Amino acid sequence: MAGSTEETKRRLLDAARVEFSGYGIAGARVNRIAERAGVNKERIYGHFQSKEGLFRAVIAEAMAELVREVRPGEGSVGDYVGRVFDYHRSDPTLLRLLMFEGLQEGYVGTHDASERTSWYADAAKSLASATDRPEDEAGRLLLTLIGLGAWPMAMPHLSRLCQEATGETEDLTSLRDFIVTFAERGANTPPA
Repeated sequence: MAGSTEETKRRLLDAARVEFSGYGIAGARVNRIAERAGVNKERIYGHFQSKEGLFRAVIAEAMAELVREVRPGEGSVGDYVGRVFDYHRSDPTLLRLLMFEGLQEGYVGTHDASERTSWYADAAKSLASATDRPEDEAGRLLLTLIGLGAWPMAMPHLSRLCQEATGETEDLTSLRDFIVTFAERGANTPPA
């Protein structure tokens, strides 16, 4: 399957996203990525230098998609958590990639994460200005809100078990409504 350099990179990124979200960086195989992309595996090294470089490119692209779709500070805190929930509900790929990244011991510290750090800093400032929380709590607030919105999609079995354990039926719409209301109340409660 011949194509331009950009087409080849695109096919590799698409194939790698499927592979990495299914197997993580440790379990992913460059042979499977190349085969899925319809190119020689040497193209991975030519475009991304290494499997880790390809993984970083996949994460960066997935994070950029999230950033375009879910912006903190637009609407209420509850709206933000609802958008996080909806984003990951519609496509849990980024969550899977981030979980695999976290499982790779020491991985986050082995590459330049300044773009991501910058995005998180901006997101935290947006949330701090949208709430009555002090700026020195902004990072913790952001982490908590992301967790509220993302955790049910990251751990769907745990979500189901917790709801069923108390006699509730698994209902993602009701769960979303509860989380949004909870986030709104919690974020707007004056700090102790």
